[in-house]
Amino acid sequence: MSVILITGGTGAIGTALSEEFARTDDVIFTYSTNKEQARLLMGKLNCFCAPMDTSDISSVNDTVQNVLREFGHIDVLVNNAGISLIKPFLDTSYEEWLRVIDVDLTGIFNVTRAVAPSMVSRKSGAVINVSSVWGVHGASCEVAYSAAKAGVIGFTKALAKELGPSGITVNAVAPGVIDSPMNSAHLSSEELSALAEDTPLGRLGQPYEVAKAVRALAENCFITGQVLGVDGGFY
Repeated sequence: MSVILITGGTGAIGTALSEEFARTDDVIFTYSTNKEQARLLMGKLNCFCAPMDTSDISSVNDTVQNVLREFGHIDVLVNNAGISLIKPFLDTSYEEWLRVIDVDLTGIFNVTRAVAPSMVSRKSGAVINVSSVWGVHGASCEVAYSAAKAGVIGFTKALAKELGPSGITVNAVAPGVIDSPMNSAHLSSEELSALAEDTPLGRLGQPYEVAKAVRALAENCFITGQVLGVDGGFY
């Protein structure tokens, strides 16, 4: 049984990831603010949860060390925690820019930097980062988010080369438009319908489909440095 650490476990994709891996493995998912939902999910899936702000290095280090003390090792790290910002570039403040970069990109650095030494010492492990189709192609009115997610892709490709000699794989998934509360909160039903029509498969993606892709990357020891599009052929 493997030990899986998933960040941002209370969102739609995070919940699907926890559900997918909890069927077969020990899962620890993190949450930032939604404590009640985290507890409900923990009880439902018979897994574990821990508070963690990925943008706060002290919070990250404390949580990772607690997990390592309790479980001894981490086999798979899924960097899923993230926030979005839909706003014209000229209306985006410096503070908003920093917040998106801190959570979506620096957060992945913080968590991976805390987990990687234990993987290197065991010569084994898998890191899967959740990027976005907008990190590959960019999105109007989502410059900060697109930039952060593009950074995740560069981080993934570079780290795969560095950690490969230690037997560690590093990959990313780039979800397209997923049927999730986060997208519903920012996009109208008409906009979502238009995006579904623009997708060759003719629909939005489901969170569990992203989770299945992450599992596939976690289990294949000869795939590394790759970005797997889970976008229904959107691009």
